[in-house]
Amino acid sequence: MKKTGFLFSKNFFDHQTGNHPECSERLTAIQSALCTSGIEKDLIFVEPEKATQEQISLIHSMDYIKSVLDSCQNGDRFLDFDTMICPESYDTAILAIGGVLKVLNLIKAGALNNGFCAVRPPGHHAESNRAMGFCLFNNVAIAARYAIQNLGLQKVFIIDWDVHHGNGTQNAFYSESEVFYSSLHQYPFYPGTGNYNEIGRGEGERFTMNFPLAQNNGDETYLSIFRDHLIPALEKNKPDLIIISAGFDAHKKESLASMNVTSDGFYQMTRQVCEVAELVCKGKVLSVLEGGYNLEALGESVVLHLKALLKYHS
Repeated sequence: MKKTGFLFSKNFFDHQTGNHPECSERLTAIQSALCTSGIEKDLIFVEPEKATQEQISLIHSMDYIKSVLDSCQNGDRFLDFDTMICPESYDTAILAIGGVLKVLNLIKAGALNNGFCAVRPPGHHAESNRAMGFCLFNNVAIAARYAIQNLGLQKVFIIDWDVHHGNGTQNAFYSESEVFYSSLHQYPFYPGTGNYNEIGRGEGERFTMNFPLAQNNGDETYLSIFRDHLIPALEKNKPDLIIISAGFDAHKKESLASMNVTSDGFYQMTRQVCEVAELVCKGKVLSVLEGGYNLEALGESVVLHLKALLKYHS
């Protein structure tokens, strides 16, 4: 069984969004499903620490970072039309980033083989200078750049299976070859990016790979893309670390999207990633929660995701 970290903190509930899909009940659902599953005893629980502004500025401009802080301190409720905040949102967001970086450091040091970060707010829509789509700061993009600049890793491969395209993550590395970004997502759909022809530019050309999918696609389509495209790309790229933007809103029970992935589908995708990770990067997989708003489906999917990281057999 693998040494799998599970990052969680009750402080992630402090980002209060009211009657909003990205709510604290999401983490309650994960907690409940985890408790019912009986796998808690096999996980290594990790408490987060706050990220520094210097770490956040690996992706975001300092002016933007300060503007988010100011908005929270001023009592603003929105950073954009669908990204809600409260006075505690900035502190919650930097705790999420710091927690992700802590798990990454533990993986790099060998204390963990892999880890899942049950954080909020999510991150993959956040651009260098703006909030988008429930996201304040880009947790995964910051982790990828930190791995390259601070941990001495040469190559990072990001797999984003959230039902929405991760525009912020793609744009962060669009002209770079150190970070390979891949996404499977419903298309056309929010935020409108992620077409096949978006492949990177300059040194980053061919280091972005998008799979825009029509609605109602499910396990068979997703798993065939993994088998025929993503796994071969991972074997060719041979990254030092694989990061998963683990959104579970492509689930068939999800009301905010129109895809048909099952909980077992997420298990199978995770298992394929873990198997190739053993070959290319000694099993180093960092998974970070993005979307997933049907509470039952989210809890069930996260448990199966963790079972695959632990190398349980379904």
